[in-house]
Amino acid sequence: MFTLPNCPKCNSEYTYDNGTLLVCPECAHEWTAESEIENTSDKKVVKDANGNILNDGDTITVIKDLKVKGSSSSVKIGTKVKNIKLVDGDHDIDCKIDGFGAMKLKSEFVKKA
Repeated sequence: MFTLPNCPKCNSEYTYDNGTLLVCPECAHEWTAESEIENTSDKKVVKDANGNILNDGDTITVIKDLKVKGSSSSVKIGTKVKNIKLVDGDHDIDCKIDGFGAMKLKSEFVKKA
């Protein structure tokens, strides 16, 4: 049996199908079933420099020498970073690099190992 989704505005379970729209009788919110599908797949996709999709826990390799702010040294090309975590923002990879500690990287400067 097909069940209709709860209202995205007030989370009411009493939604009904009105032909092309889904309607909530409690708050009078109307939406399409296609918008419901789009809202569930809003996860951001992070890609490396080669276009490969990155996931939490992946191992990556740095493809360019990266200057570290506040330090005289830099992260060298070819440095492997294990167990990354994807985050929102300009620097979308959160990781821990041996010798440097916790750091955020941009996905455009790494490749999937």
